[in-house]
Amino acid sequence: MLYEKNWARAWLGFGLVWFLAAIALAPSNKIYQQGLVLFLWLPTLILAWSARHALVQTWRRQPALWGSVLLLLAWSGLSLVWSVAEEPGRELKRLVYILVFLLAFPLLAQLGLARIRQLLAVGSALLAIAALVSIIHFYGVLGMPLLARLEGIGEISHPILGAYVIGSAVLFLLYQPPRQRGLQLLWLAALACLGAFVMFSQSRGAALALVITVVMAPLWFRDRHSRVFSMLAVIATGLAFYAVYDLIAQRGSSYRPEIFRAVIEMIAVHPWTGLGLGAAYDVSAVGKHFDHTHNMFTHVAIELGLPGMLLWVMVWLFTLGEIVRARGTLFGRILLGFWVYSTLAMQFDAASLTGTPRAEWFISWLPVGLAMLLPGGRAENDACGKISGST
Repeated sequence: MLYEKNWARAWLGFGLVWFLAAIALAPSNKIYQQGLVLFLWLPTLILAWSARHALVQTWRRQPALWGSVLLLLAWSGLSLVWSVAEEPGRELKRLVYILVFLLAFPLLAQLGLARIRQLLAVGSALLAIAALVSIIHFYGVLGMPLLARLEGIGEISHPILGAYVIGSAVLFLLYQPPRQRGLQLLWLAALACLGAFVMFSQSRGAALALVITVVMAPLWFRDRHSRVFSMLAVIATGLAFYAVYDLIAQRGSSYRPEIFRAVIEMIAVHPWTGLGLGAAYDVSAVGKHFDHTHNMFTHVAIELGLPGMLLWVMVWLFTLGEIVRARGTLFGRILLGFWVYSTLAMQFDAASLTGTPRAEWFISWLPVGLAMLLPGGRAENDACGKISGST
């Protein structure tokens, strides 16, 4: 089969690494998007016909997940009928992007779970380099004070969304320590760069989501490494509160409770249809205007109504179900932590579910896509990736 050829696997594998790392390292967002077309959308479309039997098998093994995704995309497309979006055709094209993105993962499953973990680690290592370059450029080259919120390079320039991307990389690397001594030093250096980025971004939502996930991780990893990381996360959080409590607390709740109350009233105006896909809106609270709800679920409810939000919740819970079934592998346990992290992150910011690929995709469609890898890799003996209790 064409999709089983080594060159096809390499093409798709490079596309996954591009998606992860080029969001920061590509010279511009336009080049990042063009690279996704070349390295991910195009090979998926070319290989889809030869892989049709594998795709059908994947759908049969995950009918609830795929069914809920298709229903969500269909409802989103239908909402364009009443939406006041300026470019309905563009919004429809973005839905196709999402579908092609998700179709790539059953094809990537041919690489095996161990190789996918390696690709995630490579992408995360490249993001660690981007984090280091961001810190040097912002505080060294630009000479910004250390208390200024870090703005990264590329598309991780937004302090909050950039921190969500970098936090994802932390989780992809943290539970895959290499065995060679030299590589272990590089692994620690990469984690230090990623952690420093999250800290300097001053994104409390990203930091809280990451800390809670790492603290909870021993519940499903059940090994010494995860317990050590959990204790270190608690200690680091305590030291941060002791050293810079005023800095952490000075922004208060960032109007999140007031925004939430205003958003509930907005949802009540159009509870069943929402405003429609791509409809612009702003949230008025405490005399201020905000361009989104700062919460993924309420954002979906405003755009797509309660039916749309319910469909997104179904997608998210069916994703969890697939991950839980694969918890016997290291890949499954890493994804479980990633799902918890993404769920928490969506509560604090992230209000773009159907936009072009961007930082928000790391905590929305990426977890869904990675869960779609599992049927093709579940039967694989992932013994090389399991963490023994004595590790």
